[in-house]
Amino acid sequence: MAKIIVLMGAPGAGKGTQARLLQERMDLPQISTGDIFRALSEAHTPLAHEGRAIQQSGRLIPDNVVIRVVEERTSQDDCRNGYVLDGFPRTAAQAEMLEQLAARQGHEIKAILIDVPMELLTRRLTGRRICPECGEIYNVSLKPPKFDNRCDLHPEAKLIHRADDAPAKIRVRLETYENETAPLLDYYARTDRLHRIDGTREVEEIYDEIQRVIA
Repeated sequence: MAKIIVLMGAPGAGKGTQARLLQERMDLPQISTGDIFRALSEAHTPLAHEGRAIQQSGRLIPDNVVIRVVEERTSQDDCRNGYVLDGFPRTAAQAEMLEQLAARQGHEIKAILIDVPMELLTRRLTGRRICPECGEIYNVSLKPPKFDNRCDLHPEAKLIHRADDAPAKIRVRLETYENETAPLLDYYARTDRLHRIDGTREVEEIYDEIQRVIA
């Protein structure tokens, strides 16, 4: 049975890296709700017009619209053998909607949390530097570039320290994540479908365990 991978993790946990590996190695497309809604700004479907009107009004997009957007995207051919969800579901109510979508698509849900202690998350995020050319991520203490503040692949590119990675903003982001995600973790834990993976290990070790979970 094809799998819907609900991949969860706090900012800095390495969720994006694992989603990219699953897409490259297992041909499981990474479906980001953020990317979908950005794409709506250029689409010309009735759903796109509805979504744009809500966004322009400044209102939060209601769950019933979000799930329709996710269903429309995941009904495309590239998702036939499963997919990785990034940014959805965010609440227990959305998780229940996803159950119904999975049943309609004939897919099985696997909920995976990449678990990293808050101390290490803070170190990862405050030290994070990003190449503006290729998006490669470095860390001044954990994974420094070969040359000071320059990308290994694009030495002409000066690495960027995002404003969001300032210590005060990181604390807010991590607290928000904890508050928003706790009910979702409880939802999957109650049905014995929450797989916690130690995110402090090497990227390949984490990937291998994710592979075992979804096999």
